[in-house]
Amino acid sequence: MTAELHTLTGAYALDALSDVERAGFERHLGQCAACRQEVAELRATGARLGAAASVTPPAELRLLVLADVARTRQLPPRIPIQRGGEPKRGKVFRLRVALAGAAAAAVVAVGVGVVTSTPPAPVDSVLSAPDASAIQGTGEGHATLVVSRSRNQAVLLASDLPALDAGHVYQVWLIRAGEAHSAGLLQPRMLMSDIPPGTDRIGITVEPAGGSAGPTTPAVTRISLA
Repeated sequence: MTAELHTLTGAYALDALSDVERAGFERHLGQCAACRQEVAELRATGARLGAAASVTPPAELRLLVLADVARTRQLPPRIPIQRGGEPKRGKVFRLRVALAGAAAAAVVAVGVGVVTSTPPAPVDSVLSAPDASAIQGTGEGHATLVVSRSRNQAVLLASDLPALDAGHVYQVWLIRAGEAHSAGLLQPRMLMSDIPPGTDRIGITVEPAGGSAGPTTPAVTRISLA
């Protein structure tokens, strides 16, 4: 049990222990100088990380996270079972700490992106509109369409599409009644204004450099507006 108590320094520093666990660990702290020093160092590091990540996220971050949540399947944790059917508390707890650490690392990674990614004002006004909603695309890469009906505008957010050679580009199409109308060449954050009534889907195709008057290849990514 004493050996397990040494592993609780990180959770204690982050206030992640239950009342019972905290009481037991604090009794241990009174007798263990090494754990007291480690807790102090972890708290100092946590404070510095918190200050470093204290930035205002871009307006599209919430919509992108919600879109990813909708398409990401969550797996249950693997809990080792001891003889007699009782879970091994120490291993279960370490699993919980490992998952929390992975989540913290993801937050830090997002924070780095936040610092370097500020959308233009027109794009930001759509992403922050009260009625903005996100529609997830299917096919190659990741594509999310953020639509504001009150503004009659949308922003296409695209990433992770396969790289093209210098002779080809991605082109975006507004499709209604079976006819495709070019919305322009794809950009990572693409503002589309005045979406024509009846537009039921958006497609992204690979076209020759400079773009085409009409699609010349099947869509690699599709977003349904129906």
